[in-house]
Amino acid sequence: MSGSEPNTGSLSRRGMIIGSTIGLGAAAATGIAGQAAATPRRQDPTHGKPGHTTPGGGRRVLPGADRAAADDWSALSGQKLGVITNPTGIVSDRMISIVDAMVESGRVNVSAVFGPEHGFRGTAQAGESEETYVDERTGVTVYDAYGAQADKFAELFTEAGVETIVFDIQDVGVRFYTYIWTMYQAMIAAVRKQLRFVVLDRPVPIGGQADGPLMTDGFTSGVGQDFIVQQQGMTAGELARFYDGEFMPDRAGGRLPQLDVIEVANYRADTLYADTGLPWVLPSPNMPTADTARLYAGTCLFEATNLSEGRGTTRPFELIGAPYVDHQWAAMLNKRNLPGVYFREAYFTPTFSKNEGKVCGGVQVHLLEPAEVQPIRTTAEMLVALRDLYDGFAWRTYPSDAYQGQWLDKLTGSARFRTQLEAGATADDIVDGWSDELSDFNRRRRPYLLYRR
Repeated sequence: MSGSEPNTGSLSRRGMIIGSTIGLGAAAATGIAGQAAATPRRQDPTHGKPGHTTPGGGRRVLPGADRAAADDWSALSGQKLGVITNPTGIVSDRMISIVDAMVESGRVNVSAVFGPEHGFRGTAQAGESEETYVDERTGVTVYDAYGAQADKFAELFTEAGVETIVFDIQDVGVRFYTYIWTMYQAMIAAVRKQLRFVVLDRPVPIGGQADGPLMTDGFTSGVGQDFIVQQQGMTAGELARFYDGEFMPDRAGGRLPQLDVIEVANYRADTLYADTGLPWVLPSPNMPTADTARLYAGTCLFEATNLSEGRGTTRPFELIGAPYVDHQWAAMLNKRNLPGVYFREAYFTPTFSKNEGKVCGGVQVHLLEPAEVQPIRTTAEMLVALRDLYDGFAWRTYPSDAYQGQWLDKLTGSARFRTQLEAGATADDIVDGWSDELSDFNRRRRPYLLYRR
């Protein structure tokens, strides 16, 4: 994932709506726009049971998995389930995997699990997966689905004999975080096999705002397979609705026969993750905190440079630096007075990845007001300052690259960001370049949103 190390070869990497009739999560949507299935019925799986509270005393956010578990998984009973999940797919009260909880309940038939990058149990590092095996705890076969395209998913679905696909992974709301493309390919396969698709929804930790450039023709890859903006700012359930309405007819030959989203209750999409009352489970080894996720939409672009993006430290995507960087970078950035952040001069030695074993000068990006942070704009300012200060600043290259900066083009969705930066553009110029396409994307995604913003 970007979040993963880029390969040096191929860039390929690996509703019936059960609505929130309680709390702030009761969005205006009453169904799936254009959904071919019957009019959705709404349920409250909590049945008025006491909810958890936030430290301030309000009702705590309840993810879709918690709501389904509270109703004894009745929304998933009667069919053979294939579950796409990883360690983030938990029932919050007990902090156990939804697969463990489902099997333990005896109420549903979990026929298979499909493990994405890092695996179902999370034993694999970036760019790796768990091989197909029988899970010792549950006895369920776990299939290696890392990097699987629709044809492979269709084969796996047939082999496992599943009738309903369940997706439950904590996403971060960013185009190059690859779990959303695992869902995308699985949805294409589900259309072809005419399988029901269910998303157990979770909050989007970066907030519900969309931002950044749109993916364009010629730049799609495993870290951006279709035309969404860099920070898409949707929950997995909202994004599944968007995929189904906007992409499935052309990519899969039709829409899903049934798409169900079990919504998050007591939730607004602009809620900070720290205010949800939910535990943060690492969705990948280099996403240790919700603060990391808040910056990642921007600072992941440092993967494309010769600076360390903090891999090999305890603060990936927050510590950024290189051996040639000094105190001037932090000083210049703090003069910009960028919203929500402060740049502390920092020195660190990565234990792996870029600049391994070398002392790097740079910054730690501190979140002062997380709700105000503009991560992509912030990163544009950081790159402009590097360009202006240091002759050593350069793009990271790979043997397969046709030209320097190709990885930045894949991450940003076109060559525009890179060419503007190289031509001496300001951060304002760069950000202004995507304003029209961002407005259009916001208009297109509006019918598929489930939560207030």
